[in-house]
Amino acid sequence: MNDPKLFKTQFAQLAASLARRGVKLDEAQYLALENRRKELQTKEQQLQSQRNQLSKEVGMLKKRGEDASSLMETLKGVNSELDKDASELEEVLNTLKQFYLSIPNQPHESVPDGADEHSNVEVRRVGKVREFDFPVRSHDQLGEALDLMDFSAAAKLTGSRFVVLRGQLARLQRALIQLMLDIHTKKQGYTEYYVPHMVNDASLYGTGNLPKFREDLFSLSSKDFNYSLIPTAEVPLTNLARDEILNASQLPLKLTAHTPCYRSEAGSYGKDMKGMIRQHQFEKIEMVNIVRPEDSYAALERITNDAEEVLQALELPYRVVALCAGDLGFSAAKTYDLEVWLPSQNTYREISSCSNTEAFQARRMQARFRREDGTIDLVHTLNGSGVAVGRALVAIMENGQDKDGNIHLPKALAPYLDGELVIKRAV
Repeated sequence: MNDPKLFKTQFAQLAASLARRGVKLDEAQYLALENRRKELQTKEQQLQSQRNQLSKEVGMLKKRGEDASSLMETLKGVNSELDKDASELEEVLNTLKQFYLSIPNQPHESVPDGADEHSNVEVRRVGKVREFDFPVRSHDQLGEALDLMDFSAAAKLTGSRFVVLRGQLARLQRALIQLMLDIHTKKQGYTEYYVPHMVNDASLYGTGNLPKFREDLFSLSSKDFNYSLIPTAEVPLTNLARDEILNASQLPLKLTAHTPCYRSEAGSYGKDMKGMIRQHQFEKIEMVNIVRPEDSYAALERITNDAEEVLQALELPYRVVALCAGDLGFSAAKTYDLEVWLPSQNTYREISSCSNTEAFQARRMQARFRREDGTIDLVHTLNGSGVAVGRALVAIMENGQDKDGNIHLPKALAPYLDGELVIKRAV
């Protein structure tokens, strides 16, 4: 959430900043709500003062044995009006809160201008794109020919946008998860977590998934609970700091977790319907950094490099892209996307997204820290995919294929696969 003080003191500047994202702030709506809030709070103070005075006078009359019925009737009317105004004030304050919660984060000044992905800026390319001397197969063609990837079975079990992996591909997915976690924990200093795959609404509000993105979630409810399946481990990991005051000495916190992720992919029907690129359920390794505000942009470069190290270990060609203002996620102030090369599509596709949300999530969560001088500030939070496991599997299959349909795997996976680095097609 943006600082509410900015709406009161720097509305024009805030509006100009958000306009870079294509967001138009409704000043008339805000002023109407804010003015009504002031009116009601002023009136409430006046009525409370009047009630206190009347209560005092009623007490004095009763103490002297005099008739206080008239004043008591007046007091009753004041209390009734207070209750009515308190109810309206609560409604106005709630509407104001929803107004604040509906506004995305401001883009950092270094974020390039632009309305959509076409204005994103390539920062660097790493790795050589392979040239093939045979017709390239897509990952789903390869997987089905190997009899290790089954979309029909998944459709029977559940529906579209799911997959069943078996044998060597199931093992490859597990190996990728282990490799990624080892890189993050043994080389990069992250602490591994196991977290719930279901969260409450407070957690989703904290990271900015609610109220705006309810339709993107899979919700679970019964008479005893109301939860949502996590769209990413960013939600539970980041919310570990919710309503906490950390000590400065604890920062930075570097957290990682492997979880399944669940997304309805609302609005994406018709896109990437074939294969594993866009699924309702997929595996991901998430990285979260919780840092001092003054350290967050250095942390953004670091968390991006941490994700890149995974792709480098997997020998996959990729590029790093700075998202333009119009393509930023709701909570992000600045984002780098990592895009891996997919030969079957002859293009780079997103495999990781690393963002600095500054204090946007922390303000919603009241995630704070105490500095050495005793002052308390909001932390800054960052998150990054390190990386999407399914898309890494897809990229390895496509980049490692040979003309016979065998898959040659990166050397870094050897310890996790008993040295077996070729998935061979049955003759």
